[in-house]
Amino acid sequence: MNKMKLKSFITIAMLSSISCILMFLNFPLPYFPVFLEIDFSDVPALIAAIIMGPVAGIIVELIKNILNWIFIGAPTGVPVGHIANFTTGLLFILPVYYLYKKSGSLKGLMMGLIAGTFTMAIGMSILNYVAFLPMYTYFLGMGGFDAKEMIVLGILPFNFIKGIMLMVLVMMLFRTMRRWIENQRAQYLLQKQ
Repeated sequence: MNKMKLKSFITIAMLSSISCILMFLNFPLPYFPVFLEIDFSDVPALIAAIIMGPVAGIIVELIKNILNWIFIGAPTGVPVGHIANFTTGLLFILPVYYLYKKSGSLKGLMMGLIAGTFTMAIGMSILNYVAFLPMYTYFLGMGGFDAKEMIVLGILPFNFIKGIMLMVLVMMLFRTMRRWIENQRAQYLLQKQ
């Protein structure tokens, strides 16, 4: 049991580190607000969730955002962007995990990625309207923009594009790493019993 816990901690730490590095390699998309940046840091969290369950994926998302906040900081000391990134990651990885777990097939993974993309795009649109944009306005003094327009023309299409990019990357990785991921998952489930 202790050996399994140690292996889980090491795997989560490794995937969190990779996720944090990927978060540094972010880039904006043309025609979108500059604070919306693409990064592929949700991929290691998704791998953690598939191998060890949703709690592992959530922990990877949390650790990568804490590390990024420690290294980069937040303009006002309040990590609104990091909280939004954490939420975005959860909205993406959890539907993927549950649909993949249900079927265990490539088709289930694809359906999960589609569901994760829609959940992320629509969920973040709603959450930006009710929470994150008001937080940015309050803490950063950002104002003078129409929240509905920002969501419809910026946040919603951006998250759909991000989801599609993540979908393509995950499918490419999964095709090459499928045997390793399924092996790791089987070992984890066997040791857990």
